[in-house]
Amino acid sequence: MLCQEKSDVWMGLEPKPFTQISQGKNKHTKIEEKPIKTNMNEEIKSTINKVKQSRNISLEQLKLLLEINDDEGVRFIREEAVKVCQKTYGNQVLIRGLIEFTNFCKNDCYYCGIRRSNSQADRYRLTKEQMLDCCASGYELGFRTFVLQGGEDGYFTDDKICDLVSAIKEKYPDCAVTLSIGEKSKESYKRYFDAGTDRYLLRHETADEAHYKKLHPEEMSLAHRKQCLWDLKEIGYQVGCGFMVGSPGQTVETLYEDLQFIRELQPHMVGIGPFISQKDTPFADKASGTMEQTLKLLAIIRLIHPHVLLPATTALGTIHPKGRELGILSGANVVMPNLSPVNVREKYKLYDNKICTGNEAAECRYCMENRMKSIGYEVAVSRGDYIE
Repeated sequence: MLCQEKSDVWMGLEPKPFTQISQGKNKHTKIEEKPIKTNMNEEIKSTINKVKQSRNISLEQLKLLLEINDDEGVRFIREEAVKVCQKTYGNQVLIRGLIEFTNFCKNDCYYCGIRRSNSQADRYRLTKEQMLDCCASGYELGFRTFVLQGGEDGYFTDDKICDLVSAIKEKYPDCAVTLSIGEKSKESYKRYFDAGTDRYLLRHETADEAHYKKLHPEEMSLAHRKQCLWDLKEIGYQVGCGFMVGSPGQTVETLYEDLQFIRELQPHMVGIGPFISQKDTPFADKASGTMEQTLKLLAIIRLIHPHVLLPATTALGTIHPKGRELGILSGANVVMPNLSPVNVREKYKLYDNKICTGNEAAECRYCMENRMKSIGYEVAVSRGDYIE
């Protein structure tokens, strides 16, 4: 049973020639074939091997790898990333059940559809009982990690979050709970951890100060966001950071800053996906990020961080019908099917044209299993923890 982005099945480990996604406003499906060169530059192969061996990358190496446009070079970097990933995780894809429980948010990030100034957003909050129902259906479907994601919503006090986490852990002690609810005080993070939260996801969005200011209003601080990640790590969480690929103002230099920050932080998970515009934001007319650059960056991150948990995101599946499969075949090893009630999925609109908003949880689960089988992978029924 397939989710709504039906297409011809893309099979096999060797990637098809890369395609460029049309940059028309709010259109992410038109494909234009890029010209293929046949000879891989020896410098490219040497650079990929050096990055893999050193687990680091220079700015010049990053520029070279992001400019690869021949079929053989693209195939080589992705296959090397897959080899590195499979050395630790085999051919297993780790699944997390995503529960998007509130789209209220106090922040006003310029790229986000649930920003506080978006008067067009249809706001909602799930009750504790609804969230526990999502977990119950997810557990029956084999999910052993639940990701509770939402805007920075003051209604959900620390007491409410701790009560929810404790209830989930009491009912499902063999499961991991992940929170992705934004910037909080160190004291709040400690309370969530003590209540049983295992992981925390907080994308840093960009590690470059000037770029951060282009994406966020003045009251938000990159220094504070980074400090939150350091606090989470010190407390003992499995920590995830990440960024959008192709966000307005992003350059090779800002991407290099991202990779250097990730190397410094040494997170357990890195979440990257293409920037996709949302029609009710200041960035409504900005070009979306491309599948090509996202897949290259997934491969690069895998080469530098062999053990990291690396999702093939829903956004990647939104810009290309086989985006998540291609992500796995570029070194990713995590997917996050949606367990949220169908009647609220369309309302959690961080970006436009989000996939799988009309499918029941079971449909998404078995759709994902079939998609992974089609490329030679198995969905693991486990917590899917980071492996040292």
